[in-house]
Amino acid sequence: MTSLTELCLYEARDGLKNKSFSTKDLILDHIDAMESSRKLNAFITETPEIALKSADLSDENYANNTNRPLEGLPLGVKDMFCTKGILTTASSKMLSNFIPPYESTVTDNLWNNGAILLGKLNNDEFAMGSSNETSFFGSVINPWKKNDKQAELVPGGSSGGSAASVAAKVGVGSLGTDTGGSIRQPASFTGTVGLKPTYGRCSRWGIIAFASSLDQAGPITRNVKDNAILLNSMCSHDPKDTTSSLKVVPNFESSLGKSIKGLKVGIPREFFQDGMSDEIIKMWDNGKEWLKNAGAEIIEISLPNTKYALPCYYIIAPAEASSNLARYDGVRFGHSVNSNDINEMYELTRSDGFGDEVKRRIMIGTYVLSSGYYDAYYLKAQKVRSLISKDYSEAFNKVDVMLTPSTPNSAFELNEKCDDPLSMYLNDVFTVPINIAGLPAISIPSSKDKSGLPLGLQLIGKPFDEETLYSFANIIEESSNFVSLDDKWWIK
Repeated sequence: MTSLTELCLYEARDGLKNKSFSTKDLILDHIDAMESSRKLNAFITETPEIALKSADLSDENYANNTNRPLEGLPLGVKDMFCTKGILTTASSKMLSNFIPPYESTVTDNLWNNGAILLGKLNNDEFAMGSSNETSFFGSVINPWKKNDKQAELVPGGSSGGSAASVAAKVGVGSLGTDTGGSIRQPASFTGTVGLKPTYGRCSRWGIIAFASSLDQAGPITRNVKDNAILLNSMCSHDPKDTTSSLKVVPNFESSLGKSIKGLKVGIPREFFQDGMSDEIIKMWDNGKEWLKNAGAEIIEISLPNTKYALPCYYIIAPAEASSNLARYDGVRFGHSVNSNDINEMYELTRSDGFGDEVKRRIMIGTYVLSSGYYDAYYLKAQKVRSLISKDYSEAFNKVDVMLTPSTPNSAFELNEKCDDPLSMYLNDVFTVPINIAGLPAISIPSSKDKSGLPLGLQLIGKPFDEETLYSFANIIEESSNFVSLDDKWWIK
């Protein structure tokens, strides 16, 4: 009998509604898959007992016809989301013993809609990284391998565990967070669909903060329809988050299949990078052709301040991180190193509790916020941020969406870029500008490189217009005929 893990989210939903199998059967298959996929190191904390208990409730609800929108569907959650009574670490030694007394708003929305927690997923420490190699709990391994099957690859970051678990078909979807591309880049590396919603569309309350003006929760799924379904349950206005939007949440699933005839697609010339591979250029050209064949008009546009996005991001994000992470001092909660002197305790706790990448970004952030440098760096970066946002606003007066590659390359090998932070940061060159402008964007697997590794196309939308993004993404998905991973080498 074929494992129920082969069913995607909407197939599992429909099967449960039709009583083709029970929630308990579905959960047991996913628990087996989670246990047999430990070589990937995607999960930090597994919660099979909680999942089975929730499955019993879901089966009762189906029997009584009181089932909710996501009733009985198993999900993995990035370990940046606080889950009440369940270890939440941010993949850091600093929080390796932290059990929150409260639930994040986004996960609370999902549980209220009937979804079931499989476990907490590994990520880069405090979401700082582009390869999921900075986690205190070890690197996550990409389920994909090159054609030669030799080297182990990174899944991308920081939501590497979230993307790897979905690619490995452990859970029908997962939650990630995206500060500079941390959903879309790993989605591209693992052949999955990842959406960063508009800033404010999903509440940030209960998500461990990295850079508060950039962080946003989003779904990673096997296909576009699953993504739309999951986003619908994630979104809500939250009075506990002052940046949470009051806008009505539409039915994103209903946007699939809508015509894009007459709509305009912008191609930003600044996203064409020197040295970009022929494979990525070909995929980009194919994407334009697919959308053109569906009735869209392709227009070249300019976003002149794009070249400043990466340096702007790596001033603003570390500055906000240095402020947010100041709370981890060893006094109130989390890891602590005892000392008779409080200043020494702070130093020893933070030195021992944080990894190298987190320390690097705290030091950069503290420097740019310090007296004498604030105006020269942080204030200037905020002014540049306004210019970048203005570029997008002006461009969206002419077009409905923009089309770019998701990443400048496919997944690279473990340890390949660990000693070269600049090279690592450049992996986010196509995703960072969207966070700076607070826009929605989605990565859709669209091609494979010569090594057989997935490549993604990125669609960028107007603020709070995820519906249009899903309409376009659905066309790219259907046109690309991308074949997902089927070689489960890690359990052989």
